[in-house]
Order: sequence, then structure tokens, then C-alpha cells
Amino acid sequence: MSYRGLTAALATQHGKQRAIAPAFAKALGLAVEVPCGIDTDALGTFTGETARPGTMREAARSKARLGMAAAGLPLGIASEGSFGPHPFMPFLAAGREMLVFIDDTRGIEVVEEALSEKTNFAALDLTPGADVAGFLTRTGFPSHALVLRSGGRITKGIDSHAELGRLLAAAPEGARLETDMRAHVNPTRMAEIGKLARRLVHRIATPCPACGTPGFGVIRSEAGLPCADCNTPTTLVRNLVSGCARCSHENRQPRSDGREAASPAECPECNP
Repeated sequence: MSYRGLTAALATQHGKQRAIAPAFAKALGLAVEVPCGIDTDALGTFTGETARPGTMREAARSKARLGMAAAGLPLGIASEGSFGPHPFMPFLAAGREMLVFIDDTRGIEVVEEALSEKTNFAALDLTPGADVAGFLTRTGFPSHALVLRSGGRITKGIDSHAELGRLLAAAPEGARLETDMRAHVNPTRMAEIGKLARRLVHRIATPCPACGTPGFGVIRSEAGLPCADCNTPTTLVRNLVSGCARCSHENRQPRSDGREAASPAECPECNP
């Protein structure tokens, strides 16, 4: 099962190897190579010039395979992210990160993803009286870069007060400031990718109990946590199901926080 001494291709033009390569080297002894000349923006941009075709997983898979083809390697890694309102708390911003590892030697694809509220994702319309100073503080500028949409033009990677001041002075009414969510200019996002990389390598290092294939881990959750008062199944997660990247073996475990019941306030019978 060892990957020690081998190399995987990572398709990125935004420096993600800084967050991903150390985790793979430390846990698996697997080196990471970044092939030159791959335009990952062709698979989608945060600023919308290029729409992402298909799902996050499909885009990440395409990136990984581009890297594998360019490097001539059977192992590939790719990252994909998306940002917007939190799915359960819409007043909060959230980021979803995904990492895909492909091993064509074994015929497997291993995926880890995470949803996090730890993001500086935000935007500000530059209307009269807009609190630009507050926005800069909240978003971590200038260590975190910004994007300016102005008169049909998009300027990315703004990371100095001098540059921002010059652009704002020339910006027409209706311009908009946004956080630049590309990893190499967004340290908060880069840190989240690093955390996910450590989760992914742990999963890759976990063999299937049935066939020994790397990558055994959680593949889905099951709802139905019972109400503490009336035992009615709720929409809350009751079990986590782990599965193999290759065979059909699965294990079912209770949720990881040890919670065995939902409160009546979360029950469709007690609190309809």
C-alpha cells in the first residue's frame, strides 16, 4: 500500500503545493510535482470570466488528470473550492474545499471535502458612504488580496494600499470590491486547504478492512437521529457510513460527537 518514494502530479497555478505537498511528504512519503503550463483557470474562475463546467468533483478530477497527463504520472492531486452563503446559516459566509487524489495504478479516486465558516469571503458595493475602511479590516487587506470590478473591467490581486487607492480614485459609480479567493493571495483559504490535505492523507493511509485498498473513509451520512422525548426520527445525522474506494465494503458508525438524541426543538412532531 506504500506510496513512499513515488511522485504525484498537482495541477495548480496558484501555489497550492505550499499547503498540500508537506502533508503528503510527511504522512505518505509521497512527493508532489507541479507540471508547468497548465491553465487551471480554464476549468472555472471565482470572478466568473470562465464558468466551472459540471460539479466541484468533476472539475477537480479534470484538473488532476491534466496534471497527470502533463507529468506522465499515474498519481494525481487537485483542489477545488467554492464560496457563498452558509447552507444552514445564510447570514454567514462559508467556503467549501475539496481535494481529489487519483491512483490509476490501483484504479481508485479518493475524495475529501470540508465546509468551513473560516473564510474572508465578502464583497462591498462602492456606493456613497460605503465603509471601505471597515471592509478592508474585516477581509484582512493587504495580506489578503482584493478584486475590483469597475466599468466592466476586473482587476485581481490588489494587495497594497497605494494600488487600491489609485484604482478607487478612477473607479466609476457602481464599482464593487470583492475578496480575491485564489489560494496564493488568500492565506486564510490556503490554511484551510492545508487542513484538508492532512485529512486526505490520513484517509489515504487508511486501508479497507476487506481488501486493503488505500482510502477507506466516510462516504455519506444518514439522517434519523431520534427525538429525546418521543423517539421520532429527525433530519439530524444519526450515522456515518465509511466505504472503500474500490470494493463495496462499508461500515456504519454512530456520529462522531457521541450525540444519541435530538432535542424536542429539533423534532418535527414535538416542534412542528
